[in-house]
This record gives sequence, C-alpha cells and structure tokens, in this order.
Amino acid sequence: MIRMPERSTAAGLWIRVLAFALDYVLIAAYLAVLVLAGVWLRYSSPQVAQALFGGPISGEATGFLLITLPVTLYFALCEASVRQATWGKRRMGLKVTDLAGGHLSRQRSLGRSALKFVPWELAHACIWQIAFARDPSAPVYVVGFALVWLLVGANVVSLQVSPTRQTLYDRMVGTLVSHDRVSLT
Repeated sequence: MIRMPERSTAAGLWIRVLAFALDYVLIAAYLAVLVLAGVWLRYSSPQVAQALFGGPISGEATGFLLITLPVTLYFALCEASVRQATWGKRRMGLKVTDLAGGHLSRQRSLGRSALKFVPWELAHACIWQIAFARDPSAPVYVVGFALVWLLVGANVVSLQVSPTRQTLYDRMVGTLVSHDRVSLT
C-alpha cells in the first residue's frame, strides 16, 4: 500500500527540478575541480591525460568513474540516509521514501539513482562517441540522443500523470518523493 508521510504531499515536477538545480550547484563545483585537475594533468602529464581521455572508450570510462559514479553515489547515499534527501531536496522540504513511507535501503536507493541517471550516462556516451567520430551526423547518434529525450520525457509524463507523482524509476523500485509542509533543513 502506498502511504504518504503525515503532513506531506506528493512532490511535483517543479519542486523536484528546483531541488535538482540546488544539488547541481554542488555537482558544478565538483566538476570545476575536475576540470582544473584535468588542465593540470594535460600539461603536467600529457601521456596520462591521453590514456584517460584520448579515445571514446577510455574517455567514457574515465567520465563514468569521475562524474557519473560519484554523482550517483551522492544521490543514493543521501537518500538512504537518516535525512532521506540530498542537500537540494532538504532545502526544498523533499524526502525520498519507500511505498510505506519508510527509509530506503542502500540497495533500493542505489537502484533508484542508477535508473535516474541512465539518460545522463547515455548522453555522455553519445557525446564521447561523437567527439571521436568520422561522421558525427550518423543516425546512431540521433537515435542515441532521441532515446535520452524519450526516457526523460517518459519520466516527466509519468510524474505528471501519476496520482503519487512517481517517475518511471520511482515506480520500478517502489519509491516516493514527498514534499513536507515543514522544511526538513
């Protein structure tokens, strides 16, 4: 049975977008550090930089390990914590629960975050492939990016039409995002 926590309502699209935008401030700061480290690496050790970023496979793998994995873990661990929310979600009064209103296990939270970031990682894969492609206008890239937007759109539509405001990934792993009328900060 699906149960919203007391004093809470299902979190809609725009409050979730605002919470993600706040979280993205932290992500952008982390990315800035990575960019500075990458510039330093390029000049201090060009062979290492070439090995890490010199091809579509190595670049994608390095990007996954340095960007997607840490960001996914940030969301998963924060949402499985006692606060049940990332920094941005806490600021917006949101929390992530299971269908009974309880805390998420780390496994469920990791599954939710992994599914949430599938479109992001697919977009990164397409970008890395295009960067090294002989023909960046090949249909495979159009299909890849179309799939990214199809997944994003399906999650938005699911959130909008679901009475409990669940995205597809929320439905798949049995989670809810609730908006607490009293801030969780």
